Amino acid sequence: MLKLRLGNDSIPFDLETTLKCGQLFRWKKVNDWWFGVTDSKVLKARQLSGVLQFEGVNNEFAKNYFRLDDNLPRITSEISRDSLMKKATQAFPGLRIVRQSPWECLISFICATYKNIPAIREMIFELSRKFGAELIFKGDKFYAFPEPKALAAATVDELRECKLGFRAKRVLKTAKLVYRNQVDLNSLKNTDYAQAKSTLMDLPGVGHKVADCVLLFSLGKLEAFPVDVWMTRAICKYYSNHFSKMFISRLSQGRSISAKEYDRISSFAQSYFGRYAGYAQEYLFHFIRTRESLQGLT
Repeated sequence: MLKLRLGNDSIPFDLETTLKCGQLFRWKKVNDWWFGVTDSKVLKARQLSGVLQFEGVNNEFAKNYFRLDDNLPRITSEISRDSLMKKATQAFPGLRIVRQSPWECLISFICATYKNIPAIREMIFELSRKFGAELIFKGDKFYAFPEPKALAAATVDELRECKLGFRAKRVLKTAKLVYRNQVDLNSLKNTDYAQAKSTLMDLPGVGHKVADCVLLFSLGKLEAFPVDVWMTRAICKYYSNHFSKMFISRLSQGRSISAKEYDRISSFAQSYFGRYAGYAQEYLFHFIRTRESLQGLT
């Protein structure tokens, strides 16, 4: 078993909050241990008394995966520009964005369209069970996420058997493009945010939100600000003074936002919160989502 000693000031980290804040779909808690699969590795981890204990990977992998190299105190200081954000960062002082595999992250968030987290978890498990390599860890069976080649060779009906529904065609088309090297996901880490987002949005099933999730959670674009219903509500309730009354009125109607409205909200967040707007989004998302409503948070 390997250990990483964490400190509240030097390396603040909260394993449970990081794994439960909505950015990941392949982690499960058994007793006081968390089990996850990433990059064809089974990772077993828990946090006790400021120490991260884990098995299945080495120290370097764990540090990179959990982004323990991010200067979290500096990040939260920069994004804490108002009372709501200060409450969010104080409520979850060790929440970190994880470095996911771009390929798995892409397919996961294509599957996530119009689905809740339990349903997303089920789809990804079924895809991995049917098309991924079997992994044995401590006598238990796990499954690696399918390689592009495996999904590209699948049929639409086989993917639908994994409960993908209309997403099956999108996943299949995207898998074929990635497998044929018509898009190099890892190379997008070295391009700027706008170019990387444009490339992703050329893929089937990838709109503004999916692209921003992939950019933020796997490609290192910490300025990406995914906009969903929770962010729209937060804008209407807490940041309305930054927009026209007409714009806020349209957002308040509860309908799906347009691409232009999405871009306006995302651009505002990037300007307001700065280079770590993605961290601001995740703190806001988890803080607001874990409450029954937005009432009483002012």
